[in-house]
Amino acid sequence: MITLQGKGVFGGIAIGEIAFFKRDSGVVQRKKVEDPQAEIQRFENAKAKAIEELGELYDKAVSEVGESNAMLFQTHQFMLEDLDYVEAIENMIQTQSVNAEYAVSVTGDNFSQMFASMDDDYMRERAADVKDISARVVKILTGAGESGLVTDKPVILASDDLAPSETV
Repeated sequence: MITLQGKGVFGGIAIGEIAFFKRDSGVVQRKKVEDPQAEIQRFENAKAKAIEELGELYDKAVSEVGESNAMLFQTHQFMLEDLDYVEAIENMIQTQSVNAEYAVSVTGDNFSQMFASMDDDYMRERAADVKDISARVVKILTGAGESGLVTDKPVILASDDLAPSETV
């Protein structure tokens, strides 16, 4: 028998088969691009797709957990449209001629660290949100499929950490 400790999201006791959620931890490679404008367009397309996916997650979450809990996905949509975030990515692509995946990954890390170092608790919590939206855009850009758990039977889910978008 295995005993695990952690933070539960279900009130009560659970007995059953355990499944471990694993996220792809692939490192994004820096690549030089010949056409920064085309790369910026790739980013814009991926950003639009991510916003669309977050809208679908919002709709699903509203029906499953209620509107107040689903609002986070709208917040993620707004974050993806934040001018500072978008301009930082596009500026990096333009000035350094790097691939969109790399620019999104580096910018996401930089913004996440900035939020994590803030004094305000609410703002510190946004660090995880920036990582989540950046990972979503990188996944779209790389064509990576859904990572983690694929099962059609009930299981007890264990993970180091879960983003809200991984729980809906």
